[in-house]
Amino acid sequence: MDATSKPTCHIVRPSHAYDGKQGLSYFEGIAAETVGAKGICMHLLTIPPGVRAKAHLHEAHETAIYMLSGEAHTWYGDELEHHVVVHAGELFYIPAGVPHLPANLSSTPCTAIIARTDPNEQESVVLLPELDRLVQE
Repeated sequence: MDATSKPTCHIVRPSHAYDGKQGLSYFEGIAAETVGAKGICMHLLTIPPGVRAKAHLHEAHETAIYMLSGEAHTWYGDELEHHVVVHAGELFYIPAGVPHLPANLSSTPCTAIIARTDPNEQESVVLLPELDRLVQE
């Protein structure tokens, strides 16, 4: 291994946003695309008031969420039959392959740090448009 291929540390300043398949805008973070990560992706997400994502799942990758501020409603399960509200200071785990749909039903933004075991920011996202109609806020 020569010096040019040796892994090194990186600082990522989340100043650039990108639109995810889920219908939300994410701040660029730790990922294969930004730092060459091999087994993790971590980024910052702010959901504006009244906005919801599209129903989706991450095929073979787990997701861990830490809610920094505000609260997010999340419906999950094969028919989005389960519902939780994640508040600031709480952590939420989504197993691989579980359909889910997060939404901000409040009048203030909510912000979370999201980590997945998929190093690619959007590669494992599978949209489930047939489930979108199941959630009526």
